[in-house]
Amino acid sequence: MRSRRRKILQNCQKSTGCNTLVTFEPENLFYLTGFWGEAIGILDKDANATIIAPELEVGRAKDESINCNVIKSDRGINSLDSLKKILKGKICTDCQNYSIMQSLKKSFPKIKNSLEPFQKSREIKDEKEIILLKKASKIIDNMFGICQKKIKVGQKESELQSILMSYAIENEMFDTGYRSTLNPLIIAGGLNGALPHAQVTNRKFKKGDLIVVDLTLRYKGYVSDATRTFALGKISTEAKKVFDIVKESQKIGLGAVKPKVSCKTIDDACRKIINESGYGKYFIHSTGHGIGLDVHELPTISTRSTTKLQNNMAITVEPGIYIENKFGVRIEDSLIVKDKKPIVMHKFTKELVTL
Repeated sequence: MRSRRRKILQNCQKSTGCNTLVTFEPENLFYLTGFWGEAIGILDKDANATIIAPELEVGRAKDESINCNVIKSDRGINSLDSLKKILKGKICTDCQNYSIMQSLKKSFPKIKNSLEPFQKSREIKDEKEIILLKKASKIIDNMFGICQKKIKVGQKESELQSILMSYAIENEMFDTGYRSTLNPLIIAGGLNGALPHAQVTNRKFKKGDLIVVDLTLRYKGYVSDATRTFALGKISTEAKKVFDIVKESQKIGLGAVKPKVSCKTIDDACRKIINESGYGKYFIHSTGHGIGLDVHELPTISTRSTTKLQNNMAITVEPGIYIENKFGVRIEDSLIVKDKKPIVMHKFTKELVTL
């Protein structure tokens, strides 16, 4: 499996005109080597993989990597001394650090900086990746089941997050480390639900709340992402209407997912239902995104995307409506693109669950 991924990386780097890949990003390092940590990964023109790691990571790198040569180095920018000694050929790197890039350019003036070979390689999932994504999705479904049992009037958003994260950690699911949020989950009751990326607060759930629960967690490196919206007691007529619109939008979007269909087509399908219902201005984000080793990977499911879906891509479909100072509704599944119909990895009901 790892040798197959290395061949894919080699094929994807051809567009850069390079024959050696250097990765500093942990997701790309893991994809290349099987090791997630503080290190540099190199894929040479013969598809051989090398890890350059500081002493504190060498032991783990040797234990966890697959068919890799592991070299001990100094830490930080001093690790470049070891890297420069072994680099050959035309080099492409995913390095995002300005100081490191400037140092590399002094020794390799023609080095190219591009994320594309790594992003394109990870776009199509292999059998092992799909197994891990399915497992992650099953755990998330169990967490929605916990929501159904545990959500109650007077409970704080933060209290529900604690209950859910305790279960997640017990089942080897962990925070993604997504840098744009301070919380591992999105749990947004009432008017907080009108914020698509709401931070978890100490607000207590009230009768009549819609509660948006977005669970995005990592299992053995791989991220599954799903959202359900619960009702706590009787909700308003408008809230029920909006819920039904979002549910129908998501259903139509899932039905449009097929290989060779453009990502824009999926977004258009979801957006059309919401627009025709008069709530178009309240659907304020793209319909979905790729998932895998990152929370957001290629492809992007948006109005601007020209990408066509391919077999074994892993994506989300997540339309939503957000009415300021009132409530929000989002329904989201992670799925695998397949020839006849997608594999929707989440089985928890998308009917309105009233608690």
